[in-house]
Amino acid sequence: MKNEKMPKYVGGQAVIEGVMMKGINTVVAVRRPDKKIQIKRLKERTFGFLEKIPFIRGFFVLLKAMIIGMEALSYSANVSGEEEITKKDMVISILLAFLFAIGGFGLGPMFLTKLFPIQSEFWFSFTEGVIRAIFVILYIWVISFFKDIKRVFEYHGAEHKTVYNYEDGKELNVNNAKTYTTLHPRCGTSFLIITVFASIIVFSITGALGYTSLMQKIVTRIILLPLVAGVAYEFQRFTAKIIDTWIGKILAWPGLALQKITTSEPDEEQLEVAIISLKYALDPEFDGEVEV
Repeated sequence: MKNEKMPKYVGGQAVIEGVMMKGINTVVAVRRPDKKIQIKRLKERTFGFLEKIPFIRGFFVLLKAMIIGMEALSYSANVSGEEEITKKDMVISILLAFLFAIGGFGLGPMFLTKLFPIQSEFWFSFTEGVIRAIFVILYIWVISFFKDIKRVFEYHGAEHKTVYNYEDGKELNVNNAKTYTTLHPRCGTSFLIITVFASIIVFSITGALGYTSLMQKIVTRIILLPLVAGVAYEFQRFTAKIIDTWIGKILAWPGLALQKITTSEPDEEQLEVAIISLKYALDPEFDGEVEV
């Protein structure tokens, strides 16, 4: 399946009734109400050299993924027969995501931790991190009960199985993809929980450096979010490289455990969509939009 011109690693994202895959191209494939599959190549986006600087690139890779992901989500909503998502809706969604990241992920846990009489900056950051982890897990657990989200989580499982199928060097087909697990160490879900641990390290260091007042904590939680994302990104890349070792398995375990909520076993039709998406993503000549 793979050759010298093919990427060693691929990745993707589940969308509404479909899967976006990143290979040579970035492609999204969606199952229409008439059961046909519609495939579109998405516009490539890049932040150039900023995506190559260690501990900085993580934030820009995440930002790029968010922008492309919203575009894929918008396309999937339109094609699958769901309510149309406009560019205005996409901008609002991205802004809300940033506000949630700053408020719910950055500042909320800090204010809750201030309610406890904790003097040590390390234990303050540790408690804050635990609260942050609880926020993340509860949020994911609650939305997992929504019918539409359950379908997305099934496509998420299809995406992971297909990625494993390709990276294992076997022919891309439903029967082969079925044999793999839905849990993958490079998943965005793993990135979330790694970010929680990264926040404990980064904010413990800022406390040790003397940034301990309420205003200083607020400012550092906002300004250093890109650095936290960068540390988490580097750590995830590292664990993915050593995943076959005992230490790699231990380090990857929290993220893989959380994926038991965010991924579900897909059916054959969902696997078919993920496989078609990846095949077109690996086709250097594909451009535009087709249906199969």
